[in-house]
Amino acid sequence: MNSTNDTGVVAGPASGRTGRTHRFRGLVGTGLMATLAAVVATTLAAALAQAVGVDFEVSDGGETIPLSGFAVVTGFFSVVGIVIAVALLRWSARPAERFMWTAVSLTAISFVPPLLAGANTAATTALLGLHLVPAAVMIPTLARSLRTRTG
Repeated sequence: MNSTNDTGVVAGPASGRTGRTHRFRGLVGTGLMATLAAVVATTLAAALAQAVGVDFEVSDGGETIPLSGFAVVTGFFSVVGIVIAVALLRWSARPAERFMWTAVSLTAISFVPPLLAGANTAATTALLGLHLVPAAVMIPTLARSLRTRTG
């Protein structure tokens, strides 16, 4: 007697692969949502700074950083942060802790260019503050996501 009932068959990928893929996808999804929030927050903060008179002129030639420049750079480096988080999730025994140290260190290093840009005091101060806006969004979000994905 042949039975067409396959209730004993388990469908799905081989052991362990689904869980790891789900962790990475969840981290990337959370990171991309945080990136969008960081881009919006940074661009709004830059627009507010411009509204109160900060000109963002950063060189002797009179180059001014446009609002779109803040959005693009914030988006790019936020995605770099996601890549770092994914790598640490894959290869570190303590990814959240390592991510915090790495991200805070990179944020501190990011303060160097505004200090060397030759901008006036208001623009330099605003640029330093604008480095903290996406850091305040991305670092805690990704670190929290790393903790929940490994715990």
